[in-house]
Formats: sequence, C-alpha cells, structure tokens
Amino acid sequence: MQSNTREAVPPNSGVIRSKPASKRRISKEWLYRGISVGSLLAALLLWWSASTLEWVNPLFLPKPQTVWSAFVDVLQDGYKGQTLLNHIGTSMRRLFLALAAAFITAVPLGILCGRYRVLRAVVDPFIEFYRPLPPLAYYTLLILWFGITDVSKVLLLFLGAFAPLFITAVFSVQRLSADRINGARSLGARGWKLYVFVIFPSVLPELLTGLRTAVGVSYSTLVAAEMVAAVSGIGWLVLDASKFLRSDIMYLGIIIMALIAIAIDLIIRSLIRRVSPWTEQ
Repeated sequence: MQSNTREAVPPNSGVIRSKPASKRRISKEWLYRGISVGSLLAALLLWWSASTLEWVNPLFLPKPQTVWSAFVDVLQDGYKGQTLLNHIGTSMRRLFLALAAAFITAVPLGILCGRYRVLRAVVDPFIEFYRPLPPLAYYTLLILWFGITDVSKVLLLFLGAFAPLFITAVFSVQRLSADRINGARSLGARGWKLYVFVIFPSVLPELLTGLRTAVGVSYSTLVAAEMVAAVSGIGWLVLDASKFLRSDIMYLGIIIMALIAIAIDLIIRSLIRRVSPWTEQ
C-alpha cells in the first residue's frame, strides 16, 4: 500500500533547497544598491580624472577637492554675510510654508470636487488655465503685486504645488470604490466623519504620491524664484556665485540642492511605506 506522507529530506542529503522569496528579494535589493553605489563612484572617478588631467577647463569643471574646500570655507565663514545653514534654512522655510498651505487647501478642495461634479466644473477651468504656464511667466505679476519679499516667493511655490495635489485628490476620490462609501454610510458615517475617517484615509497613499510630484515642481520653482529676486537662499547663492565665476561654489550649491531634494523624497517615500506598505511589493 502506497503511503501518502512525504518523507523528510535529511539535511545532508545533497538536495538543493530554494531560498525563501523574502531572502531573494533582500539579496536583489542589496545588489541594486551596490550597482547604484558603483555608478556614483564611477561618476566621481570620471569627474576627478577630467578635472585633474584638465580635460576640461577648471573654470567650467573644478576639482572635487576644490569644491570640498569651498564647502569648508562657506561652512565656516558663510557667504555674503550669512551662514550656509541660514541660506538652506531660508529656502526650506519658503518651501515648507508653501507645501503646507497647498496641502491644506488643495486636498480638501480636490476631494470635494471629486465628489461633486458641479463644484469641479467651477474650479477646474482656473486650474487648467494656470497649470501649464511656466511659473516664471506669472512670477513677475506676483512681484508687482506683493514685492520682492518672501510673500511673492511662497505664493509662487504654493501655486506650483497646488495643481498637482488638487488633480491627485480629484482622481483618487473618483477611483474610490462606491461600496466602501456605501458600507461606511450603512454603519452610520455621515457628514464630516465620512470624509475624515473613510475618504481621506482611503486616498492618503495616492495623495502622498501626488505630494512627491508637488515637491519636485515646487523645488525647481524655488530655485528659479530665488534666482530672480532674492538676497538669500541656496538658489540665490548659486546665481550670485555665477556672477563672479566661482564655479566651485556653484557646484557646491547644486550638490547641496540635490542632496536636500533626495532627503525630502526619501522622507515622503518612508511615509508612503508606512501608510501603504503594499506599494513596495
């Protein structure tokens, strides 16, 4: 009589066991990270070789050690009467004020427009009118109305972040399952509770993804705004250094801006993983 039970495989029988899926995924993740680190090291090596061997004029491509010396000098002595941290803090204050104001206003309005077609018909033409416009096209109007203070800069960043967040909120609500809303209503969810405890948590992962887009648009707009009418900020630092052909400080400012953008994006991605961990699968 044939037995249906499977015999246990001895540990030293020579049978190859496959690795669990989680371990394979982790090993591939480390492989990809190693490739990314290798590509960065290759780029740095190419930069060092091109600048040291003077393949390119040092005015256009300073040496990495020259950029590092500029970083040490600016960190110790500041730039044009302000410390490096002050320049970075000024830019970040403008950016986060605009992003906070855009999130607080665009998300509720977008959720309501996604639920009510009449309200969307009222608001949507204005969004579609200014959204394709380059930010610097109407920045001159903001300077004319509000001066060269931080008010005009924050408003410019606010407008840059508002449209992506609004559109994301509208379409994420439209894709929300009607069964979920009807189920919440059958359990007693009414009025603001339906929006706060059901709709907003349901669309939050997509809103955070839209926030990543809004940060990218606002961050590029921030640099452009500081290059037009400002006396502080990391974007202004790069522009002012270009006037005096300080390519080392220009490269330093560009690298700092890139590192800040990467850090902000990593923070938002960590929030997305906390809110919806299935998106990383």
